[in-house]
Amino acid sequence: MTGWTILRRDGVAVVVGHPDYGLPTVLHWGADLGDLTSDDLAALDVATSRQTAPGTLDAAWRLPLVPQESDGWAGRPGLLATAGGAPLFPRWTVAEVERDAAALTVTAEDTEHGLLLRTLLEIGEGGVLRLEHELTNTGTAPLDVAWLEATLPVPKTADHLTRFTGRWPREKTPVTGALPPGTTTRESRRGRGGHDMPWVSLVSAGAPRNRAGEVWAVHLGWSADTTHRTDQLTEHVTLLGAGELLRPGEIRPAPGASYRTPVAYFVWSATGLDGVSDRFHRWLRARPQHPRTPRPLVLNTWEAVYFDHSPAKIERLARRAAEVGVERFVLDDGWFHDRRDDTRGLGDWVVDRAVWPDGLGPLAALVHELGMQFGLWFEPEMVNLDSDLAREHPEWVLSSTRALPSPDGLSWRTQYVLDLAQPDAWEHVRGQMSALVDELGIDFIKWDHNRDLVEPVHEGRPGTHAQTFAAYALIDRLKADHPGLEIESCSSGGGRTDLGILARTDRVWASDSNDPVERQDIQRWTELVLPPELVGAHVGPSPAHSSGRSTDLSYRVATALMGSAGFEWDILTCDEDEVAAITAYAALYKELRGVLHTGTLVHPDTVDPALRVTGVVAADRSEAVFTIATVASLTDALTERVRLDGLDPSRRYTLRVRDEVGAARWGWVTPGWIGKEPVVVPGSVLTGVGLQLPTLWPVQALILHLTEA
Repeated sequence: MTGWTILRRDGVAVVVGHPDYGLPTVLHWGADLGDLTSDDLAALDVATSRQTAPGTLDAAWRLPLVPQESDGWAGRPGLLATAGGAPLFPRWTVAEVERDAAALTVTAEDTEHGLLLRTLLEIGEGGVLRLEHELTNTGTAPLDVAWLEATLPVPKTADHLTRFTGRWPREKTPVTGALPPGTTTRESRRGRGGHDMPWVSLVSAGAPRNRAGEVWAVHLGWSADTTHRTDQLTEHVTLLGAGELLRPGEIRPAPGASYRTPVAYFVWSATGLDGVSDRFHRWLRARPQHPRTPRPLVLNTWEAVYFDHSPAKIERLARRAAEVGVERFVLDDGWFHDRRDDTRGLGDWVVDRAVWPDGLGPLAALVHELGMQFGLWFEPEMVNLDSDLAREHPEWVLSSTRALPSPDGLSWRTQYVLDLAQPDAWEHVRGQMSALVDELGIDFIKWDHNRDLVEPVHEGRPGTHAQTFAAYALIDRLKADHPGLEIESCSSGGGRTDLGILARTDRVWASDSNDPVERQDIQRWTELVLPPELVGAHVGPSPAHSSGRSTDLSYRVATALMGSAGFEWDILTCDEDEVAAITAYAALYKELRGVLHTGTLVHPDTVDPALRVTGVVAADRSEAVFTIATVASLTDALTERVRLDGLDPSRRYTLRVRDEVGAARWGWVTPGWIGKEPVVVPGSVLTGVGLQLPTLWPVQALILHLTEA
């Protein structure tokens, strides 16, 4: 090695070695190793080296930032590219290195093949490591990039792999097993993340636990096709990585042009899955654009009226919403031209005067007069063939054929994708949306994306990459033109919730399921990356429209309370007791959101598979909110004790059950701390011994509020 770089921040260190030839190598990514001298770093190099020369292969056994065959690497190459149909095997020479305490930028070149590579490693707030590459064609011929991926090494002790799958409306289901030998990839090629997106890949020493154990994680900040990868080869340390999935011919930088990868976010934790969450949440909350104002209580009209828009009823619904404490009123699908069902109208972002004869101005004015924000639903990236837009501009449909409809022009939910990479199409949508934001004073847009991209072809080439950047640009432009406008990312629920879309939106809709039993796990795994204030969570009616399951209002409220809360419900149908309960819920949410949306998320480890425990502890540990819920019947009549992790053992806490919205039901075990009067319990008892639970019935929930005594 000719030298080393050590990056350090928030308990994380990355040690990079600079060899005589080729790209730098990562010697260590994990715990902060303290202040190391150059002699210490040289010792680290010796202590972790594979072998001395002559080895069994005359090549570098340290894996560089972009591993290739020339490095003795038999796994998936970090870069696969061709020029003129011939494969490229780069030989990199480092031209420039820029560094500070937490960031390293390396510029390398291969003059023979006409390539320039810039790589950034940066440890941000919370210890989140950002890694991105930019490849520039410095040659004279076009370059074809098959992939360029971000990878980091993890120890051989990492023997378990957790990835995610799911479906509508049951997103983000974790699947854990032994880390497979060899090179494995998990791909998503839906043109959006999708409900079965990889989401996060985690490798761990043993099966991952909530509160203990080492975990290494990667998430790709990209809202379309992705590849997550692991490489466990016998000759090398294990690699963990991710990158954009590119179709053949999709990325062809001309001479002088570049391809920049999406940012891969790597997180190491010594405290289990909650340690991963804490690092992601701290990083997200430190962003300049992170929401700083209290997250408003929302009412969205979808499950209240669906496509049956009656101005009189919706105005009554707005008045009732204001009465119970709603702060943001969102008119969902069905307001625009000829939109009486989901087969017509997408792309025509003008108010349907047949339904709204006076336009939406009176409703927006009423909502604002009632002290609420006004929100409106759009699906800007989509089009129905039965629309004025499609009839006038069929060439704006993103498809492998322009003769639509046709056997190979596959629709999805009777809708197609609008090719926003075409400037005229982009400008048409921007103009219509911007005009409505100005006219109505729209405060919030629910931005939906209800289908996969099937055979997306733009100007004769795969179009997913260009479409995604066009959508990003549209969001960026609308927010720049309308300061203060907030946007929610919805994609048939939680189909697009990555950090790429959240670089420009203000929250996500976690799922179209408002079934609180399903929501317990959907929200828990969405919170692996996103803090609660970014995760839309609404109280729906019972039975739930997505599952038909009936649940108590108290259970639905307890589940929704732990996110960016609201209603998805025709609350005009509520009886007097329900109105009182949801009014109490609104007040409770406003009381507790200061803790819920700034504190540290904790998930105490439990034994019973029917238990779900979620807590948020204030930054100064003076206050906390925990929900203890069941998703099925408990195994034992005398249930386990639950340790309320994250509290200060040296303090005492007043413990109250917040049952203003309805009491949970349980069997014969009623612990002494449940009563009319709050009890004071030492933090050392709550964290070290635990809280004896009642025998909660299936699908019941307790809301516990702890304040320093």
